[in-house]
Amino acid sequence: MGSFYAVLGIVLWIVLAFWPAIMAKKKGYSFIMFFLLAVVISWLLALIVILFMKDKTQTPESIAADKAAEAALDKEENQ
Repeated sequence: MGSFYAVLGIVLWIVLAFWPAIMAKKKGYSFIMFFLLAVVISWLLALIVILFMKDKTQTPESIAADKAAEAALDKEENQ
C-alpha cells in the first residue's frame, strides 16, 4: 500500500509541474525548461519564479496602451 502512495505522489508532482511550465510558455519562456525545473527542484518554486518574471510577449505598443489605460482610469478616479 505504501508504494501506491509513492506512485500517487510522483504522479501528482508531475501533474503540478505543468502549471508553472504552461505559465512560462504564455510569458514567452521555455516550456521544457520550466517543466524540468518544476519536476527536479519544486513546482512551487518554479511557479513563484515565473510569477515574478517579465512577460516577454508584450510589445512596446501594448505596454504603452496599458499605461495609457491606467492613466485614464486614475484620472477618472481622481475627478
